[in-house]
Amino acid sequence: MREINVKLITERVRDLCMKANTDLGEDVLQAFDRAMEGEESPLGLEILRELKENARIAEEEKVPICQDTGFAVTFVEIGQDVHLVGGNLDEAIHEGVRQAYRDGYLRKSICHPFTRANTGDNTPAIIHTEVVPGDKVKITVAPKGGGSENMSRVTMLTPSDGVEGIKRFVVQRVKESGSNPCPPTIVGVGIGGTFERAALLAKKSLLRPLGSRNPDPELDQLESEILTAINKLGIGPQGLGGRTTSLAVHILMMPCHIASFPLAVNIQCHAHRHKEAII
Repeated sequence: MREINVKLITERVRDLCMKANTDLGEDVLQAFDRAMEGEESPLGLEILRELKENARIAEEEKVPICQDTGFAVTFVEIGQDVHLVGGNLDEAIHEGVRQAYRDGYLRKSICHPFTRANTGDNTPAIIHTEVVPGDKVKITVAPKGGGSENMSRVTMLTPSDGVEGIKRFVVQRVKESGSNPCPPTIVGVGIGGTFERAALLAKKSLLRPLGSRNPDPELDQLESEILTAINKLGIGPQGLGGRTTSLAVHILMMPCHIASFPLAVNIQCHAHRHKEAII
């Protein structure tokens, strides 16, 4: 049994929140490069160049990539041979978020649903925990902006809708979203499970590196078909036209009830922010 003090988790969360908001991942920058190679719209091409330049300035000057520094969505994988000491895990994560958004001068965006009164420190975080084999803790922080989150949906298809029903719903969701989620987007898709599990699968699918292949050949093919259909919509970078409406479609799937066919779409903006650490 390995002991880990939760103060270390607070430190890691603080660092990850600040880094995620200023340093765009290399996989995203490479996806911009690939998009520029195929973009035929002069305006779309210029926007993609500006997005790369924006990312460069953010990293060099340590300022946020986007003014919406997001809800602090946190995925925590806890090894079953780990004993956490020194306090409560959730509170340690909240404290890390609190410190990051204060010390990093990041916008606090979290408020009461009715009164809209701001909590003042971007807490509470959204925390998803999973117990896994081993004696380590893996923390992934993925700040999620409101514009892209607002375009996300969960639906309950009928079993007869099949794969074609999935394609129709996902493409239509992107079409109806238009410029709102700041394209080019990454489209996370969750299939199966239950109402709430499909949504979590969709969000978790976004953590896969851009440019990587789905290990399931059937889903890999489906991702390609949906992405092709999305990029034929002509929405383009920032909704101003072009071939690059989305950079990728990522799918996670699990079995579902014989009477159900849950489907979730979680759209991510071009500021595809996530950082991880292992303790």
